[in-house]
Amino acid sequence: MSNWDKEVDILVVGSGAGGLLAGLVGAHNRADVLIVEKADLWGGTSATSGGGIWIPGSDVAKAAGFEDNLDDAFTYLRGLSADNVPDENIRAYVDNAAPMLRWVMANTPVQYMAFPYPDYHAENPGGSAQGYRTHLPMPMDGKPLGKEIRTLRFASPAASLFGYLNWHFSETSELLYRTKGWMKNLVVNMSRYWLDLPFRLTSRKDRRLTLGNALTGGLRMALDKAGVPVWLDTPLSELIRENGRVTGAVVEKDGKPYRIGVRKGVVLAAGGFDKNQTMRDANSPLYPTSRYSGGVTSNTGDAIRAGEAVGANMLNLQSAWAAPVFYVPGEDRGRLCTVERALPGCLMVNQSGKRYLNEAASYHIVGQQMARREAEHHDASPSWMIFDHKYRHQFPMGPLYPLMPTFMHNKGVRSILKQGRSIEELAGKIGIDPAALSATIARFNTHATKGEDPEFHRGEAAYDKMYGDFRHGPNPCLRPLDKGPFYAMPIYPGDIGTNGGLLTNAKAQVLDDAGAPIPGLYAVGNNAASAMGESYPGAGVTIGPAMTFAYVAARDITGANA
Repeated sequence: MSNWDKEVDILVVGSGAGGLLAGLVGAHNRADVLIVEKADLWGGTSATSGGGIWIPGSDVAKAAGFEDNLDDAFTYLRGLSADNVPDENIRAYVDNAAPMLRWVMANTPVQYMAFPYPDYHAENPGGSAQGYRTHLPMPMDGKPLGKEIRTLRFASPAASLFGYLNWHFSETSELLYRTKGWMKNLVVNMSRYWLDLPFRLTSRKDRRLTLGNALTGGLRMALDKAGVPVWLDTPLSELIRENGRVTGAVVEKDGKPYRIGVRKGVVLAAGGFDKNQTMRDANSPLYPTSRYSGGVTSNTGDAIRAGEAVGANMLNLQSAWAAPVFYVPGEDRGRLCTVERALPGCLMVNQSGKRYLNEAASYHIVGQQMARREAEHHDASPSWMIFDHKYRHQFPMGPLYPLMPTFMHNKGVRSILKQGRSIEELAGKIGIDPAALSATIARFNTHATKGEDPEFHRGEAAYDKMYGDFRHGPNPCLRPLDKGPFYAMPIYPGDIGTNGGLLTNAKAQVLDDAGAPIPGLYAVGNNAASAMGESYPGAGVTIGPAMTFAYVAARDITGANA
């Protein structure tokens, strides 16, 4: 077919970390690349995230003193992933993750550090209680992006301060525990932000890039240097398959169909179907509510449907990166709850006023348990985070900041915060039987005084302890709720994205119903069914595989050997 409006070697659909890296690796291997993005902002969910990647056996982990073993990493992932995920897909991730990171750090401004962040199931065979498989990007100056920084997605409100001030992982801990010098450093960062003139007069963006903004921003800087265009407001309409091969795509540009011919391959990297309620209703009964997803609003599964239309097979569409989320009325997504649940002075109950899980477990495990509880008993959406006066003024609880009076929070936050002078009064405010809630808290307090949780073992696992208060003993995650007023906030079973999608092989090639690759078609990130199955082995197993398989796909498309 010759009536193309434009021809390229590689077309990448989506501008998250996976899409940007696929385009960059392709360009470095002398391919003519175009990246198209549906939204008017670039960076995808990656830009809104913590930017963490789970990489076994990396150079930076070794430099930090951690000698990893790739066979251990494979054993760990294989034990957690779904049975229908092939061994070769997991092996491809384990074997290519460290080379991918080495390439990124050598060819882009993005630099990563390995952190002593335990695997989520460190006690399993092959798991690492030491950590050093999770890597976080270092902050960088975003000014080299020029005007393009204005269209970079903001970090999530859960990964920034006041919804606009970018911060790094170490700064989060500093503010959380208010360690020595925290106030001075906060004032310095606030001053740097507000005195970024004249830029501040025309944009709310923080040009100091951290976390997911640093990752996507650094990749975009390298793409700009390589001359790779990124077209915004350009949604994918359909893929074109001729004589068995994907040869092009139709996108919408300036409100009109625009036909793009592709000589080498299409890489689908456009995210899951987080915000497509119809697809959720059909495929994802445990996570039915698009409102509670932390994914960006443009993630509506367009690329997954386009792949299916040209014969692609699907896998694990029921699956999601589960998470407990706070939902503030008026916001377009749920806010992931990570740290708060592990801190002493709080607990979670269902609508009958009873605990039913270890609050400090990984957000995926807690999200799954909440979703299953809701499906079976219809009493967990919402559940309630209960906390006392000391917690209220010591730690954040989702969108509720300590040291900030309630009246200074916005109307949405105030509307979901409930307060009572006693546990019984609070129970009445949230529609729970006062006797039941009082009994739950009395039982919790009896054991918490001794640093114990015989019911759910909170604070025993390495992961639990990481987010607890290191200053508090004997258990950093447990303290009795003993002084009012008492508070409650609703918390929901949600997700940070769906992770079932197009079936791919170890080269990220999309497979048809017969298990054969569809020539010219690749999928990465949440467009592809995750190699993690329905598990979440550690921080960074969303973006880590997305980038690794993007690296693999681009090298396969271009025939790269180095």
